[in-house]
Amino acid sequence: MDGQFCGIDFGTSNSTVGLADTGGARLIALEEGAATLPSAVFWQTEGAPPLFGRAAIAAYLEGEDGRLMRGLKSTLGSGLIHDRTSVGGRAVTFREVLGRFIGHLRAAQVAAAPEIGRVVLGRPVHFVDDDPAADATAEAVLAEIATACGWREVAFQFEPIAAALHYETTAPREELVLIVDIGGGTSDVSVVRVGPGRAGRPDRADDILGNDGIRVGGTDFDRLLSLAEVMPHLGYLGATAGGGTMPRHYYLDLATWHRINALYTARTLADLKALRLAAAEPERIGRLMRVVEGRHGHALAMRVEEAKIALSDQGAARLNLSDLTGGPNPVIRREGFEAAVEAPLSRIAGLLAAVLAQAGVAPGRIGTVFLTGGSSQLPALRAVVSAVLPGVALATGDMLGSVGTGLALEARRRFG
Repeated sequence: MDGQFCGIDFGTSNSTVGLADTGGARLIALEEGAATLPSAVFWQTEGAPPLFGRAAIAAYLEGEDGRLMRGLKSTLGSGLIHDRTSVGGRAVTFREVLGRFIGHLRAAQVAAAPEIGRVVLGRPVHFVDDDPAADATAEAVLAEIATACGWREVAFQFEPIAAALHYETTAPREELVLIVDIGGGTSDVSVVRVGPGRAGRPDRADDILGNDGIRVGGTDFDRLLSLAEVMPHLGYLGATAGGGTMPRHYYLDLATWHRINALYTARTLADLKALRLAAAEPERIGRLMRVVEGRHGHALAMRVEEAKIALSDQGAARLNLSDLTGGPNPVIRREGFEAAVEAPLSRIAGLLAAVLAQAGVAPGRIGTVFLTGGSSQLPALRAVVSAVLPGVALATGDMLGSVGTGLALEARRRFG
């Protein structure tokens, strides 16, 4: 029997590596002593090996010659996973880029516990909404990538179930818990029976009463905030001299983490030059061209993400954009952000109700709502949860580490 066990949380925005043994589970340091690693790759154009995590983001922000890639998990389950893109002076598939990043996680695990050859990977309840075939393909591709990285056996567990296993380590009594995991790319919800007497059971299937998810997460909040508050300053929905409106796809790509690099082509710049001549406010299209020419798309997205986070505990936040766009530095208010994300919040409310109905559990029977994931601290999200489950206590764990820790515990249960 292995002495240690490994769980990997490969997230849209952040990733972790968890190890478990008979004494419990922990996350290992991945970069600069931190247990979380931003899911980012910077591919330098001079042939050097790629950089990962904070080092990747720093290289991009410092203006080094190369290409930043984020939101890579979102390519799973889509045709984009097989597309080729130019990085480091050569064409590679997104699958190869994912392989390099997951290989980096594998190397960190080997450095900490070289004897481990089996892993439990986290997965959302649905990689792709309403498409079982694409969902199965996404899991199969991820398993193939992990096997190619050196693990001899690969298993999966739903991310909200892993979060439940982590919560259970501190649960004082048996109760029904609603796990709400708001990740970067997906929102997953589970009703799970937990308790000190259940943690050691070899089969927990009967303890999972309800489980579902949707492809809505923190990056969708970023995208909608960007479209509402940033892109209009770059000409989004602006009029043309002929009475039409500007094409939307440039702005949708610029507001979507994993689509930003698609704009960095000579064809795009040529199109934008033509559109500037036809625009009613050509200076706004000039700002868009400045972002594309300078490859500032990811920096722009980071400023939007920072403002979203600031609005978790502030009523307003200033978006400092002038150095990137040459335009104004707008102030956004929490109510404006909440209006922009009303549609996905409504979908999450529907998901909560659907999982409770699937479990056959009235809201009042839930002992605790356990919130995890990077966007779970947003006041609007917490208000949605409280509206669906009035009076139920909200508990918060490690925002970015609960899933990885729970996956390590699941690996110990499966492989031990």
